Amino acid sequence: MGNRKIELLAPAGNFEKLEAAVHFGADAVYLGGRQFSLRNHSGNFTDAEIADAVAYAHAQGVRVYVACNVFARNNERDSIYTHLEEIAKAGADAVIVADPGIFMAAKAVLGSDVAIHVSTQANTTSLLSATFWAAQGARRINAARELSLSEIKAIAASVPIEVEAFVHGAMCVAYSGRCLLSHYLAGRDGNRGLCAHACRWRYFLVEEHRPGEYLPVSEDERGTYFFNARDLCMIDHIPAMIEAGIASLKIEGRMKGLNYLAATVKTYRSAIDACYENPAGYRVRKDWRREMESVNYRGYSTGFYMSDAESVRPVYTPAAEKSDHRFLGKICSRMENGGITVDIKNRVMRGDAVEIIGPKGPPRKNRVLRVITDTDVDAAAAQPNMKVSLVLEQPDACMPGDILRQTKR
Repeated sequence: MGNRKIELLAPAGNFEKLEAAVHFGADAVYLGGRQFSLRNHSGNFTDAEIADAVAYAHAQGVRVYVACNVFARNNERDSIYTHLEEIAKAGADAVIVADPGIFMAAKAVLGSDVAIHVSTQANTTSLLSATFWAAQGARRINAARELSLSEIKAIAASVPIEVEAFVHGAMCVAYSGRCLLSHYLAGRDGNRGLCAHACRWRYFLVEEHRPGEYLPVSEDERGTYFFNARDLCMIDHIPAMIEAGIASLKIEGRMKGLNYLAATVKTYRSAIDACYENPAGYRVRKDWRREMESVNYRGYSTGFYMSDAESVRPVYTPAAEKSDHRFLGKICSRMENGGITVDIKNRVMRGDAVEIIGPKGPPRKNRVLRVITDTDVDAAAAQPNMKVSLVLEQPDACMPGDILRQTKR
């Protein structure tokens, strides 16, 4: 294994998710501004909020990379330069770009103070293209999702540039995410940050001479899934990814919720640490696998990383898997009386059995003894979007930033 420990890079769709990524052990986060980022519906950050995010993350020893990975139009030139100047002022560690024009602008604006990372949307698939980006001054490439680990290893060994690769999350069926399907069907351009995730809708096949007759093309009677990709999960192959010379393992999901972020960051943090502690004895623990199944997912695959004999292919999955857990809320603070304040996202009742998810160790079982409203009233239940105090059976089992959830009955 290399001298430098592999980075765990987590999504931060808004400030609350940034805090969660830091709390659960990310080494770095990636986020986007309100413009020029390919996740326009994830909340995102104003220029002032980017500066606040960088300050918060840096205080915790966490790096911040800002996505500016749209493919620009003529009328956006001045706004892009202004945005890049604000990223530089904020003190971000890197900017993520795909468009060669934005790359050129970033070099001019950022100088050597902020690294330039090349997005997966740039489709870096070979030694030649990696060498090109290195020659332009890029510090890192995100390898195209179509590459195998052996191809990535060859790039990492031969080109003086860091290689970042996805380790977990949704897979796009289009070539490295460059898709026209959403734009065509929904008028929302995925290459401009407006993806409607049309590849995850259900489809049927209609034959020309039989209009109105919808024909499933898979064994699932609900429809065809020939557009649908399984989610990526490489928890079994962390040693192989480290051995390939990858510098950063990236979790997809700026639009995903807090429960997803907590489960994935916590699990991959534990897996990476365990791998470095005992590389030869690396095994996937049962609680890690349980965490991977605690979030909504669409069946897992190894993408294109492995050989055919080892791989779980990414497409033609049946219907989405559903989580067997219900996210209840984030613990905001502890109170002198032993209670905790919680932002409630789903209904919580007095007497409910719950789980506390913290950065370390398996989930901790607990029970809600009291629900106290902000007007100091004992209530039978707390409803979504309330901020309440909960008194737990084991009050010392949690800390601010931990996640509260419930196993579905």
